[in-house]
Amino acid sequence: MPLDPTLEDIVIRLLLTVAAGAIIGLDREASGRAAGFRTTILVGLAACAAMIQANLLLSTDGKEPGFFVNIDVLRLPLGILTGVGFIGGGAIFKRGDLVTGVTTAATLWVMTAIGLAFGGGQIALASIVTALAFLTLWALKWLDNRIPREQRAILSIIHTPGEPLPGIESGIRPLGYRARFVRKVQSAETGHSIVSYEIRWRRPETGAPPTDLLEFLEDNYSVDKFDTIRESD
Repeated sequence: MPLDPTLEDIVIRLLLTVAAGAIIGLDREASGRAAGFRTTILVGLAACAAMIQANLLLSTDGKEPGFFVNIDVLRLPLGILTGVGFIGGGAIFKRGDLVTGVTTAATLWVMTAIGLAFGGGQIALASIVTALAFLTLWALKWLDNRIPREQRAILSIIHTPGEPLPGIESGIRPLGYRARFVRKVQSAETGHSIVSYEIRWRRPETGAPPTDLLEFLEDNYSVDKFDTIRESD
């Protein structure tokens, strides 16, 4: 990191940070995430500006050659990195055991590191991290979507009072699905009950919908609702 960066050097750092933020932010924007194109650029610019300011404060003009090491100006970019943690925390939502926004928070974090690196003049490091971050968010998404993972859905079945509860576990197990009783709610209007189950199965994100399960349920039960629960970011 040069102690006296020129105006041209500062402009190059800022423009490269904007370019990196645009590349990474496009993926978030296309996915409809809370921290999209402009947010990612602004986070990177804030980090870059803080690092440039710290760089400018390291000047040794009028001081002893080693004096600047006693000035802890690097607290400024570290404070920026800590502040981004609050922004990232606001992007994470938790409802029950469903957590979303973790990838968005991690994107803001890595974009801050990229901005700090560009602001500090480490062009090669920042460029490599930008390429790896883009590869992780865009290219590796193809692989991530094809990894078998736990899928969940809430099944609601109309139940007539006086009849035994539907024992769907034994029926759907041979199809590769598991069921867990959740609750039973009595309807005052119809006199029927709504029995809810949590259905689990393993399948890639891009796998086919559970049509075999739906056909089995429709043939054997009075299905009220079947709501899938998406947990991906």
